[in-house]
Amino acid sequence: MKTFRCGHCGQPLFFENVQCLRCGSAVAFLPDRLALAAIEPAPGAAEGLWRQRGRGQAGGRAYRLCRNHGEHQACNFAVSADDPNPLCVSCRQTRLLPDLSLPDNHQRWYRIEMAKRRLFYTLAKLGLVAVEPPGGRRDGPIFEFLADLPGHQVLTGHCDGVITLNIAEADDTERVRRRVALHEPYRTLLGHLRHESGHYYWDRLIRDGDRLDAFRAMFGDDRLDYGEALDRYYAAGGAAPGWQQQYVTAYATAHPWEDWAETWAHYLHMVDLLETAASYSTRLTVPGDGAEAEAVANPFGRGAGDFGQLVEQWIPLTLLVNSLNRSLGHDDAYPFALSPGALDKLRFVHDVIHAAPPPAGSRGEGAAPT
Repeated sequence: MKTFRCGHCGQPLFFENVQCLRCGSAVAFLPDRLALAAIEPAPGAAEGLWRQRGRGQAGGRAYRLCRNHGEHQACNFAVSADDPNPLCVSCRQTRLLPDLSLPDNHQRWYRIEMAKRRLFYTLAKLGLVAVEPPGGRRDGPIFEFLADLPGHQVLTGHCDGVITLNIAEADDTERVRRRVALHEPYRTLLGHLRHESGHYYWDRLIRDGDRLDAFRAMFGDDRLDYGEALDRYYAAGGAAPGWQQQYVTAYATAHPWEDWAETWAHYLHMVDLLETAASYSTRLTVPGDGAEAEAVANPFGRGAGDFGQLVEQWIPLTLLVNSLNRSLGHDDAYPFALSPGALDKLRFVHDVIHAAPPPAGSRGEGAAPT
């Protein structure tokens, strides 16, 4: 996630901030601008309306804060004053919540929504979800965040546009236990949401986008029985030797749908980390290769369609991130190595995304630039 700056004092702002730590300004994320900004009460307007600070006497657009900010202190997104929906574009995607009367569930829900807002940002930057859906409607997948009940285990997954997440994944201890039990090198809330969003966009961009033949040529036949494929994968104890030559992860070998979803998630990892590095004006070179350091390019800026440039900068960037982690005694943040076969699939995802028409109310439909 890029680092923003306070429009009043210039202090760096991070995506989850609700207040500038230097000047004390209230802070909110403005989805129509895809920017975190200092805000102030809108003069002469009704109580509860805000404007972006530093926009001059005209003040610019008026906003409300998301209802989940006032009621639960669980959101920092703003809502356009003329939007009839009291929830922001991210919170309105959530259809079912855990029982918030239980003490630990509020914190679990907060952590999940925080990860979901990061997913929303990336999808919006890629033009895949509307920042201002017409009529206050929601765009993108629907989310249900549920807890296990006696005799009923909640399975994280996607079905017909609905992403379900077991809220136990918000507990660090439980998530690590599951990662170790399933022999996974990486398991995070954001990773879950990115993966499941891949299933949602497979329906939208592949099945409904007349790309099935191209998909099958790259990933395999999606008509294979999904349940049987997963049973075979787990019965065999995971992927067959040599899977790294064609797949981003071992789990991607289970079924073409999972191959797509894992590859999709890795593409979102890629563009998010590159944008973060670019916002810090990072310059990269691999130590010892004699090459001149090169500035990391913003993957959402000019030249965003150049997949070759993304890969060229991705490899040294992951080496840097992993080396920094090891310096602090942590495991690798990105414990993967991308083979030429896996990169071909990532290029396929890249090309599909960049060929997708923007939804109504997206940045491509006349919304204000950052």
